Amino acid sequence: MMALLQRVRCARVEVAGQVIGAIDAGLLVLLCAERGDTAAVCDRMLSKILKLRIFNDAAGKMNHSVQDMDGHGAAGGLLLVSQFTLAADTAGGNRPGFTGAAPPDEGRRWFDYLVAQARQKHAVVQTGKFGADMLVHLVNDGPVTIALRLTA
Repeated sequence: MMALLQRVRCARVEVAGQVIGAIDAGLLVLLCAERGDTAAVCDRMLSKILKLRIFNDAAGKMNHSVQDMDGHGAAGGLLLVSQFTLAADTAGGNRPGFTGAAPPDEGRRWFDYLVAQARQKHAVVQTGKFGADMLVHLVNDGPVTIALRLTA
């Protein structure tokens, strides 16, 4: 599973001109399920996303996670968006291939699983729409952008 985390001041996703998910400060997470992913991989990815200390403390050091953004228990938002193009393979030319991404039914299953787990463990979880043509708007804070990849 691959994820691209962006620390944001705010972010939203639109589908067909309608906002379907929006957060204030927190993390925009672009997620790509890969062939062979498992529930255990999804669980480890979610744990890493929730615990990664990339929010500033009072001294300006990255010491807080999205679960404790201000150091006093105030959680930030999570906006989870499926994005199979993270698995792009450009080694063979100029047109990317996506054979490393999970097939759509498997990708949807793991995305939905991760979202369900996130909603059990985090207060503010919003999503895009799997497989939809989405417009993603964000204000990147820092900018802080971190790529994660976990395998079975």
